[in-house]
Amino acid sequence: MGNRPDQRAFEQRLQEHRRLIAKVASVYAAGAEDRRDLEQEICVQLWRAWPGYDEARARFSTWLYRIALNVAISQLRSSTAGAGRLEPLQPHHLDTIGAEQAPERDERLVALYAFIGQLEPLNRALILLYLEDRSYAEIAEVLGISETNVATKLGRIKQTLRGRMVAAEA
Repeated sequence: MGNRPDQRAFEQRLQEHRRLIAKVASVYAAGAEDRRDLEQEICVQLWRAWPGYDEARARFSTWLYRIALNVAISQLRSSTAGAGRLEPLQPHHLDTIGAEQAPERDERLVALYAFIGQLEPLNRALILLYLEDRSYAEIAEVLGISETNVATKLGRIKQTLRGRMVAAEA
């Protein structure tokens, strides 16, 4: 891919969506160094896939999320220490996950994000996209599942999280 305009276009889009990459890395990697490594690997895989990107088939953010989540989940699965290297979501993660500004750091919110950090990788991806206010259609497209499956899984995740929150408050 030696075409300089394509490289500039890629770099510009990557810069515009850098925060999405950081969010995915924050959810799937432990510690600052692992997050930087995962962000870098996501960027490498995005660059490799860039020649095949087609705006007519998907929005850039949808395409980026799909690749970023696939890279993150693949690295998580291939890691020999996998679960031992995961870091539960902590209050400092709230700066990069969810809304543009960090929500209030009350105990309930901290507990909620800790419970989200304990979910299976696919469910974490689902809730990450949901918290980004992505439509069920876009979540389905990113994750390669049906909208019905998205709705069903999100319903179950919400029910599980509600149950954990109620138990934690008791």
